[in-house]
Amino acid sequence: MIAKVSKNIYMILIFLFLYAPVAVLIAFSFNKARSRAVWGGFTLDWYRKLFENDEILSALQVTLIVALVSAVVATAIATITCLGLNAMNRRLRNIIMTVTFIPNITPDLVTGISLMLLFYFISLKTGFATLLLAHIAFNIPYAILSISPKLRQLDRNLFEAALDLGCRPRQAILKVILPEIMPGIVTALILTFTLSIDDFVISYFTAGNQVSTLAITIYSMARKSVNPQINALSTLMFVVVLALLLIVNSRTGKEQKKPQNGGT
Repeated sequence: MIAKVSKNIYMILIFLFLYAPVAVLIAFSFNKARSRAVWGGFTLDWYRKLFENDEILSALQVTLIVALVSAVVATAIATITCLGLNAMNRRLRNIIMTVTFIPNITPDLVTGISLMLLFYFISLKTGFATLLLAHIAFNIPYAILSISPKLRQLDRNLFEAALDLGCRPRQAILKVILPEIMPGIVTALILTFTLSIDDFVISYFTAGNQVSTLAITIYSMARKSVNPQINALSTLMFVVVLALLLIVNSRTGKEQKKPQNGGT
């Protein structure tokens, strides 16, 4: 009994340590006073001023465009890659998958600097193009991680059965294989979109001085002064990312339960 209570208290303290700062940030985004130590009353003025700030709106536009395009391109590349890997022999597939997952465990700092040096080496001027390429590059392994489990669950005989029934290889992939792995593709799309919005380190090294994402804009604003608009912007970003992650987790949970329900 004592051990159970201690474990619960420990978990509560961990969650407080993780989310108490976020709760304070959200609360002070509605604070009428600019001070972080004094509560001046409830207000929505900081949110109103946030949407009147041209610098933030410009950064938001860049962030959404980069996140959407990189998510779509990375998911498309990952889908084609997974289809190719699924047709390989197991040993070669495991080797390639191991190499593919290395970027997932590589620190963002290393990835950002490596991409920056690569762009300089090939004489590619940093800007929107390099930012987009960098986001596509680091999103692909995560997309593969989301799609590959669906292909492993797929019956290998489906493709051959479709061919036997008169489908061409292209038709079999489009009408049989892709619908079966579509939940993994949608999950990959949402996950990569979320990761792109949330990224700072890689964007900082690859964006240059021509464009700025929301994360870079927040960093620049925080260095100058603690503007309450930062609290409002961070709150909105936290809510959006949290909602997307909840959708991803919900879809993943449902997909994991399907085989069990089918077996019963």
